[in-house]
Amino acid sequence: MQAGDPVVGVAGAQSRSEDEESLGVKDVKRTATQAFGSGVPKRRSSSRSIKRKKFDDELVESSLVKSSSRVKGPPVIEPVRFSGSEPSSSEKKKVTKSGTSLILPLTMVVNPAPITKRVKKSKQPLHITKDLGRWKPTDDLLLINAVLQTTDLTSVHLGVKFSCRFTLREIKERWYSLLYDPVISKLAWQAMRQLHPEAIAAIQSKALFSQAEEALLAKIGSTSQPKLDVFQDLLSKHPAVFHQSRTPKSLLVHWQLLKQYYLLDDQSVQPLPKGDQVLNFSDAEQMVDDVKLKESRDEVLEHELMISDRHQKREIRQLEQELPRWQVLVDSITGMSMPDFDNQTLAALRGRMVRYLMRSREITLGRATKDKPIDVDLSLEGPAWKISRKQGIIKLKNNGDFFIANEGRRPIYIDGRPVLSGNKWKLNNNSVVEIAGLRFVFLINLELISLIKAEAAKMAPQ
Repeated sequence: MQAGDPVVGVAGAQSRSEDEESLGVKDVKRTATQAFGSGVPKRRSSSRSIKRKKFDDELVESSLVKSSSRVKGPPVIEPVRFSGSEPSSSEKKKVTKSGTSLILPLTMVVNPAPITKRVKKSKQPLHITKDLGRWKPTDDLLLINAVLQTTDLTSVHLGVKFSCRFTLREIKERWYSLLYDPVISKLAWQAMRQLHPEAIAAIQSKALFSQAEEALLAKIGSTSQPKLDVFQDLLSKHPAVFHQSRTPKSLLVHWQLLKQYYLLDDQSVQPLPKGDQVLNFSDAEQMVDDVKLKESRDEVLEHELMISDRHQKREIRQLEQELPRWQVLVDSITGMSMPDFDNQTLAALRGRMVRYLMRSREITLGRATKDKPIDVDLSLEGPAWKISRKQGIIKLKNNGDFFIANEGRRPIYIDGRPVLSGNKWKLNNNSVVEIAGLRFVFLINLELISLIKAEAAKMAPQ
């Protein structure tokens, strides 16, 4: 069996290599199951929490947790090493055929992709942004111009009107930050460069006057009446002293202020008297000249008053001419006794001031105008601006009954009962008629109405 010994060794070697190959495949499968989980299907469940808004402290904690989890990274699975020597090419083919689906994900897990960390941009401190939001670029430009003119922050605080009220301490802090803080000065400079040229010119025109400018203006006498040419000469002679935004008109206005407060060179403020020389009110009143207190004659005002007087007299004449026409149907009441009716008056509508006589079978009530005359003008009794132009109609029927029909917008009250627009109601003797706050008593000439009823009864059988 010596000749067969090598055959047995070769067969044994082949069987050993196959055992090692099967063991290697099992190890690869075991590691794959450890990395990706077992193939047994499990119950699916969601591990995500309910989304809700987080508070500031929760945001900080979650960001710390995420950063720690990113640093740790996923578990790294080392490649499986086969015992013994490296496998041959045929063994590699077998392994690849049996475990093709396992090698690809293993290579991905063994060589994980590099994790990129997000670097947040550094934000500016909160106090800087808050300070920039309080101070506008117009305020910065006003502050710079005022300091260059006066070189005194107290004068700037008293004389400059900013967009909001700043204290002297805030103005000092802002000025020092514009000088020495590079971040604030850069941002303020960029904001001021974006201003419109017209806005810049308006701000520069509000610059305070320097002491040198006021000294030149104070040399002009208070008794003189300077014109714009004088201030134009000052600007042309001293261009280095005056601000570039100064105009002759602005210099004139400031000179008038200096004169008002006695700040010119030829003016002096008189000291207050001391001791017994103090004047009281009665002494000062005696010293006043009464001639200076008389008002001067105003011809324009007198002419306007004369014209208005003429118009009023013309209206009075027109009213006097219209009085006879009103007396046709209106008679003044001297007492509350029963009126004496004549043979032509059917009824009367008596108010507090006037009495309206009804001498026809149908009359209209309302508010008379120039374009539309009316039989009974209720405006003669009182305010009638709520009464319609044609408020109602009073009509006498053949049977001797009086009816009132409402033709206006507002209701008419008969003995407290409202008669709406489009309706009518019977009027009796001594009925109270109320129209827009005006009250009247309806009085009937009973003798004349009885005659009319008798005639109507005679005509009925025929």
